[in-house]
Amino acid sequence: MGKSLLPQIRQMKLFPRHLARNAVHFTAQYFWTIGVVSLPLASVFALEFTMPIWVALFAWLLLKEKLTGPRLLATLGGFIGVLVVVRPGHGVIDPAAGLVLLAAAGYGLSLILVKQLTRECSPAVIVVWMILIQLPLGLLAALTDWRDVGLSDVPWMMVAGVGALSAHYCQAQALKRLDASVIMPVDFLRVPMAALVGFYAYGEGIDVWVVIGGCIILMSNFQAMMSERMRSQTPGA
Repeated sequence: MGKSLLPQIRQMKLFPRHLARNAVHFTAQYFWTIGVVSLPLASVFALEFTMPIWVALFAWLLLKEKLTGPRLLATLGGFIGVLVVVRPGHGVIDPAAGLVLLAAAGYGLSLILVKQLTRECSPAVIVVWMILIQLPLGLLAALTDWRDVGLSDVPWMMVAGVGALSAHYCQAQALKRLDASVIMPVDFLRVPMAALVGFYAYGEGIDVWVVIGGCIILMSNFQAMMSERMRSQTPGA
């Protein structure tokens, strides 16, 4: 891989865009990690799945795509779902929920930038630039709150690293071949999977309001994506 990728890396092709994408993604990932520590997994993923709303917004701003009726309905449904999850007025809203929403916005913007990069860069190059740029950013962040790493931590860090890199590579490959409207409904499977992991691995309860709010977010976005797909397949649409 090095033999084929090194010439592309040396060209520094679209480096400013790689830098912008990774700065946004790193910040979103940092906020998301705070949310994972502070909130149940089901809540984190329910809030994170406002991302299609941000994707539609940034696609309108940056790619000049139209904000169609289904997308506007998805925005309204997602907003209602978020209100159900965080329930303003019901006790104190955890600030971490706001950080997760910011992370979702960052992921949405990052997704649009990756889509743009796949037009001229291979998925492997996108992942390599992610490593080269985010490694020093991660080091700077770690030095502010350094914790010694034990040998028992290393296997889990390896699993997290391999899993994350594989996910980013697969995402870039999918975005190169398919529209985001096709990919996002499949990605929604992470919500019930995260809830199950949180329940069985960490003993986290599944709040009924998180389930209801998550379903509203998922169904509104899924319906919008299906409407967009049908519209794109209709001649003259």
